[in-house]
Amino acid sequence: MYPKITIHIGHYKDNLRYLINMLKRHDITLVPVTKVFLADQKLVDLINETDIPYISDSRIDNLKKMITNKKKILLRIPMLSEVKEVVQYADLSLNSEIEVIEALNQEAKRQGKKHQIILMYDIGDLREGIYYQEDDQELVQRIKNMTHIEMMGIGTNLTCYGAVIPTQKTYTKLRVIKERVEQILGYKLSIVSGGNSSSLPLVMDNKLPSYINQLRIGEALVLGRETAYGKDIIGMHQDVFTVDAEIIELKSKPSKPEGKIGVDAFGQRVRFTDRGTITRAILAMGKQDIALDQLKPPQGVKILGSSSDHLIVELEKNTYHVGDHIQFGLTYGGILSLMTSPYVEKNYVL
Repeated sequence: MYPKITIHIGHYKDNLRYLINMLKRHDITLVPVTKVFLADQKLVDLINETDIPYISDSRIDNLKKMITNKKKILLRIPMLSEVKEVVQYADLSLNSEIEVIEALNQEAKRQGKKHQIILMYDIGDLREGIYYQEDDQELVQRIKNMTHIEMMGIGTNLTCYGAVIPTQKTYTKLRVIKERVEQILGYKLSIVSGGNSSSLPLVMDNKLPSYINQLRIGEALVLGRETAYGKDIIGMHQDVFTVDAEIIELKSKPSKPEGKIGVDAFGQRVRFTDRGTITRAILAMGKQDIALDQLKPPQGVKILGSSSDHLIVELEKNTYHVGDHIQFGLTYGGILSLMTSPYVEKNYVL
C-alpha cells in the first residue's frame, strides 16, 4: 500500500547511540521523545536496549500503550481531566499549574503512589511554565508540603513556540530559579531539564551550563540535526524516515490553468506562472496525509501543489512511468503527520 513511510531502524539506533555518548561526555542525561513516531514499539525497543533511565511522550495514550523498562515522562502539562491516567501510566510529569499538581497529589494518594514532577519555568519562549519573574515561593512551598508529590527538578522549553535560541545568558535565568527553589525545598534538585534539540549547539561547543543535566530530544534523533539553526549534525543520519508515493497519472499539460481563477478546495488563492507545457505526475498522497511544506522532493522533482488526495509534481526529466514511486525526505512535522495517518503503510528496514 502507498503512500509508504520507511523507517530505517539501524539509522535511528545509530543516532540514539551517537547522542547518548555525546551527552554522557557532558554529564547530561538524554530523554528520548517518542511522540513524533507515535511511540512505535520497534523504536521504543531500541531505547529499551540502552542504559538511559527515561522515555517521554506528550500523549498519555502513547505512554499507556508502550512496553518499556524505562521510567515514563509525560511531556505536555497534564489536563485535569486526565489526572487519574497520568498517575497510573506516567512516573513523572512536567507541570506548571498548582491546581493540577494538587489533583495529582490527591490521585497519587488514592492510588497509593508517589508521583514525581518537574516544575516548568518560562524563561522567555512564552510556551508553558511559570514566568521567571513571578513570585513562586508560595507555590513551591505548597508542593513541598504535599505528601504524594516528589519534586525532582525544574525544567524549561525553548525554541518550540517563540523561537528563542538557547544561550548562556538565557540559561542564567534558570540557574537563579534553581538556586531559589533549592533554598525553599531544602534539598538539591536531581533534574534541571534544559530543553530540547535546540540546545545541542551549546553542548557541541562546550558552552551548555554545567547545572543543566537533562535534555529532552526528539527531532535530532529522527532528523540528525539541531533545531536552533537547523544544521545537520556530522555523524548522524538525516534519513531515519522517508516516504514513497505512487504515480497514478503522468501527462504533459499546460503549466497554467485555463479560465477564471477563484480559490482552491482549501480556500486558498493560488497564483500560477505560464511556463508553457510541462511534464506532470500525480501521486496518490495529499493534504490529508501531509502538508506540502513538510516534503523534501528529490532532485529533478518540483512540487506544484496538492488537494486532499493528490500531490502534483513537475518532472524535470520524464524517466518515470505510471506505477513508479517517488521517494521524499521529510521534516519533523511531516514524520508526525504520516505516522499518525491510518492511510500510510509503515515499512521497516535495518
